[in-house]
Amino acid sequence: MARHLYACPLRWSDMDAFGHVNNVVFLRYLEEARIDFMFHRAAEAGAGEFAGGSVVARHEIDYKLPLVHRPEPVTIETWVTRIGGASVTVGYEVKDVAEDGTEKLYVRASTVVVPYDLQAARPRRISPVERAFLTRYLDVADESEKVAA
Repeated sequence: MARHLYACPLRWSDMDAFGHVNNVVFLRYLEEARIDFMFHRAAEAGAGEFAGGSVVARHEIDYKLPLVHRPEPVTIETWVTRIGGASVTVGYEVKDVAEDGTEKLYVRASTVVVPYDLQAARPRRISPVERAFLTRYLDVADESEKVAA
């Protein structure tokens, strides 16, 4: 199973009064990684239909550690935990490696995305080409671990 990696820059304005990245800003980070994954990378693989329309049906975020501003980007790993007929669940980890070599996990999250036909103004099915692209990033063990926890 592959994971999509996105280097997300931090902005000074992302911090809140407590000196760390505001919880709402993480949704923007996840969006940037998801757009890079589902619009740009999918299009490069010949599965560009997502860029024509999709909507977010659900977000779930677990905040693990505070993230403070620094010049280096944070890494967002993105993968697929579920592919349905007309929806896909995307998993994320916002993390980096500390100076001592240990991994620092700031956020673990998921988003349910529904492909959407903008002209018909309704959800649509995932195409075979999209399914083939998403399957390369599928990790079903991740979803079952979450349910068991």
